[in-house]
Amino acid sequence: MSELFSGTGEGLARLGLEILGKGGSAVSAEISQRWFNASGRYIANYKKRHCQLKVLGMREPVDLAQVYTGVKFLQDDDILKFESIAALEESYRATRLRGYGGRRRDGEKQSGITVANDRQYLMVLGGPGAGKSTFLRKVGLESLKTLHYENAEYRHRCVPVLLELKRFETDTIDIAALIAREFETCDFPEPGKFTQSALQQGKLLILLDGLDEVPTANLDNVIRTIQDFVDRYDQNRFIASCRTAAYRGGFTRFSDVGMADFDDAQIQQFINNWFSNEQDRERETGKKCWEVLQADKNQAAKELAHTPLLLTFLCLVYDRSQRFPDNRSSLYQRALRILLEEWASEKRINRDEIYDGLSIELEEGLLSEIAFDGFEADQLFFDKRSLTRQ
Repeated sequence: MSELFSGTGEGLARLGLEILGKGGSAVSAEISQRWFNASGRYIANYKKRHCQLKVLGMREPVDLAQVYTGVKFLQDDDILKFESIAALEESYRATRLRGYGGRRRDGEKQSGITVANDRQYLMVLGGPGAGKSTFLRKVGLESLKTLHYENAEYRHRCVPVLLELKRFETDTIDIAALIAREFETCDFPEPGKFTQSALQQGKLLILLDGLDEVPTANLDNVIRTIQDFVDRYDQNRFIASCRTAAYRGGFTRFSDVGMADFDDAQIQQFINNWFSNEQDRERETGKKCWEVLQADKNQAAKELAHTPLLLTFLCLVYDRSQRFPDNRSSLYQRALRILLEEWASEKRINRDEIYDGLSIELEEGLLSEIAFDGFEADQLFFDKRSLTRQ
């Protein structure tokens, strides 16, 4: 059977047959070939759907593996800073940084992939554009490499399945059926039976992306459904993601981890990865971009670069003009527009009725008033009650 399993899909096909109890030389060449073909389609489909980045009006998609920069998580004591407004204020004033991503404790942050290897149930928290979805997709990609016996960072031999939670809109949610549909789409033999066997044997890595993107009216139902599903199939591995500000808990088995802001080394690596084609390497575009970013006049741009989404924006800006805007206010305004408009549109965030009629201009005006009042009161963070009142 080995000659039928050379190339993409070999490892996944072997695992699929093992899960169904059909491993070994007794399997016919026809069945082996069907599994090999379906596995190849599944891997190609995963890469096409989840490993092509196209954001902020990019003309062409960028391969995730090409630009991905390893993320880091905050230490447990840093996570405690998110528990109250007072703790966040204290953390900010102690570091004097715009943000709370642990930038000054680089040696104590944890490698994201290491944590994913160590924790069976993981809830990844972070701000908008922090790279949560990208991290989930990368872990899934690494698990496919593990199945193919490549040099992979993920250690567990599991089949990755990524589910976007923004699609959980109905009252009745059958997660097992949604997983089976992922396999059925790629012509897996007996997709329903395979899904049940894989779940019962703990052979799946289930990636639940974007809890904060679930429609508010259905959120409690989704949380309850996921909890029941995890309890029923607790031998599998789970990684979920959610914006920090939207997380309400409820996932008792999961370890909560926070995305750390990019440090200088990560920013430099991302820039080098971004400008990695042959022409850019010859011109040393990545090196020049990094050097320009270090200039005192570009301090505002450097501040934005700690967030992956905004760093992507800066790379696109530099690619067009070989410089960064000198006007700090216009730079921040463009960054704000990215988070309010393009990022929210990509994530389909503003779908609740309360957003009807709320234009970007009105939203900017609202935030301006809140910021002005906060500035006068020397207040850096706001609780939901005070924001609702305003």
